[in-house]
Amino acid sequence: MNALSRILAACRPRPRLRRVVLGPRPDSVPAAIAKTCAFIGLLDVLAGVFARFRHSRAHTVTEVLPGALGPFAAALSLSTGLLLLLLAHGLRRRKRRAWQAAVVLLPAGAVAQFAYRHSVIGMLISLAMLTLLIRHRGEFAALPDPRNRWRALSNFLLWGAASILIGLVIVSVHGRRMVGDPSLADRITHVLFGLFGFEGPVHYTGSVSWTVGFSLGALGLLTAVTTIYLAFRPEHPAAHLTEEDESHLRALLAKHGRRDSLGHFALRRDKAVVFSPSGKAAVTYRVVSGVMLASGDPIGDVEAWPGAIERFMDQAKAHSWTPAVMGCSETGGEVWTRETCLDALELGDEAVVDVADFSLAGRAMRNVRQMVKRIERAGYETRVRRVRDLGETELARVRQAADDWRGTNTERGFSMALGRIGDAADGDCLIATAHRADDQPGEYGDLKAILHFVPWGTDGASLDLMRRDRSADPGMNELLIVAALQAAPKLGITRISLNFAMFRSALARGEKIGAGPVLRAWRGLLVFLSRWFQIESLYKFNAKFQPRWEPRFVVYRASGDLPRIGLAAMQAEGFVNLAILLPRFLRRRSTPAGTCAHSVAERDISAA
Repeated sequence: MNALSRILAACRPRPRLRRVVLGPRPDSVPAAIAKTCAFIGLLDVLAGVFARFRHSRAHTVTEVLPGALGPFAAALSLSTGLLLLLLAHGLRRRKRRAWQAAVVLLPAGAVAQFAYRHSVIGMLISLAMLTLLIRHRGEFAALPDPRNRWRALSNFLLWGAASILIGLVIVSVHGRRMVGDPSLADRITHVLFGLFGFEGPVHYTGSVSWTVGFSLGALGLLTAVTTIYLAFRPEHPAAHLTEEDESHLRALLAKHGRRDSLGHFALRRDKAVVFSPSGKAAVTYRVVSGVMLASGDPIGDVEAWPGAIERFMDQAKAHSWTPAVMGCSETGGEVWTRETCLDALELGDEAVVDVADFSLAGRAMRNVRQMVKRIERAGYETRVRRVRDLGETELARVRQAADDWRGTNTERGFSMALGRIGDAADGDCLIATAHRADDQPGEYGDLKAILHFVPWGTDGASLDLMRRDRSADPGMNELLIVAALQAAPKLGITRISLNFAMFRSALARGEKIGAGPVLRAWRGLLVFLSRWFQIESLYKFNAKFQPRWEPRFVVYRASGDLPRIGLAAMQAEGFVNLAILLPRFLRRRSTPAGTCAHSVAERDISAA
């Protein structure tokens, strides 16, 4: 019977995996069109800037492109090239607005070619490209990304800087036609005047002055037009959790929150959410630099996960966003890869301590035990309570201290950070505090350090943030983690997650005897990067508590997407802040009040 059962099982048809096709593949029509636009745009820019380029071996190619002769043609070549270079990225991502702009730009370029250069071939090239765009218009249906008015300011600053640099090149390449030997200051002045349409201090012989003047004017006009367009176009604010969404997520967590230690972090209010058709599962995400970044496992019933994942992928396809998942569990990674045909890569390990197995006794815990005893002898005491048990005055003091003790100017945290402390809806969160009475109490009284934990189901807790007074003794984090583990049984907690250590297995295996040269080199690189990202120090800090390690994965579409996903994740976590490109007085301070435990204020870990 057993043999017969196996035969019947082998003959039973297996369900076919549903393959979700997202966005442009490397060999797709949008990608080919984008590359063509970028190539034409680059040649147009070169033809408009460098006069000799139009008479080089590439002349046979550039003569059929916009521009090449005369002041108007040079300015048109430069303008068209820059716009096509800008549009290429949007066309690759199948953006509808980029397609519309290209459809308007190409016939204008064709008319200009025929009117200024009488180039029938150049006109036919533009019209052929236009025909190709119209024929494949169905490929360009992606909706806009989230955006706001700050995009106009950044566009003005970046375009202005690029225009000045390109303008300097335009002014300088005609050195043989210059009258005299103008200094760098004169050339910069000439560029600035030219961007506004005025004549500068640099003069040329022949018609070069007209060519330079029209080219600089075109750069200034492009900067002005694109900035005005971005300032007055409709906004598409980033999605966020509504009260209804949050209430629904809390209901799902109440039933299924025990499964994933990162589940409660889905309640960050700067995330958006998609629900399964049945409403029994959800995926939360944030869009960063065109990457649709989810974190942890889907929330809710595992059987309903495929429906939520499908909605997530449909949303990514509609906007041509790059889908990615950071920090999902092994089960979550299996479901994601099975349902979407995406791939998964181990990213690191989560440190989980079982309360029943934790003890300060034994040789392995000697360092932690000695540090805790030393701090206790120095007069520190600890308190571990639910948030709802703190009074308003004390809670306000804790919030203020956590904000003031942040180790960086930029808030950090996304996948493993809640982003707030003491919210009325988060009464089940834990706060562990360290206190010591001083002769002269400070602004925060006797408060010296804070640890904040979010619920992990009804019997678990997951570390959210760690903050301490810089004047307090080193070892505050160890003291409070031990205090939380010792108080856990009274609070009904059986397990505590200390969160995430990136590339933990590589660091652990690379330092063992017999590790190969590749593994040792990889570990050496991680140790080097730890100077900025605290990779090794965080692993060693978590390892002090003898946890069990649970692997976490990143889910991605293609290997070529990993650098982009990595940059988006670093932006979301707060390690990379593009706002520093703006002047200091224009930078907006982040508003969330939390940071993830794996990006604890660096000096806390270093001091420990």
